Amino acid sequence: MTSDCTDTSINDTNSPDKIPLSALNQYAYCPRRCYLIHAEGEFKDNLHTESGTREHEHVDQLTHDIKKGVRVEFALPVWSDKLGISGRCDAVEFHPDGRVFPVEYKHGKRKQWDNDDIQVAAQALCLEEMLKTDIPNAAIYHIQTRRRRDVSIDQDLRNQVTATITAVINLLNGQHCPLPTEHIKRCPQCSLNELCNPELLNEKSRLQQLSAQLFNLETDEA
Repeated sequence: MTSDCTDTSINDTNSPDKIPLSALNQYAYCPRRCYLIHAEGEFKDNLHTESGTREHEHVDQLTHDIKKGVRVEFALPVWSDKLGISGRCDAVEFHPDGRVFPVEYKHGKRKQWDNDDIQVAAQALCLEEMLKTDIPNAAIYHIQTRRRRDVSIDQDLRNQVTATITAVINLLNGQHCPLPTEHIKRCPQCSLNELCNPELLNEKSRLQQLSAQLFNLETDEA
């Protein structure tokens, strides 16, 4: 079953009309970052992304493994025609009892944001459609701490996935790069910080507000 899945998905996962799974992660972290990467083709590595890339390259070099009767497929292409998304799973476990379990590898410790959960949940929804099965659980493996965190693919998370897909489509079709104000606390960790210049943009917005008040007669008289 797994080899058929791999063979038939290669063309679909490269389809230009599908939203990349990574775009969902980027949007959930910061819509501006998502737009810069997926609409304008901007990307810049930092220490975190370089380490993550090396770790993912190591995972992608693996093909499959069998541990205690569980077959593991690595770098498995997945897609959903219904949702219009596609990408690759870092690893997918196929258990003897029929359970299918996607596992996403992430550099560093557990993040405080929900973007990783949305990404692995989207992988689960792709696999459900491809394999005609139910996937109630997935996992995220945090490489730095070597800890695996289970993720429940409940209805709330499923709704977050579909809402994020709609938001990404609207963002990319709108051709308007959003401001970073809503996610300013995340900016220092972002590899696009220098390119994005969130502090400068926010300062520009503040100066515009001050400029608008500069010749406000009511304010001057007060």
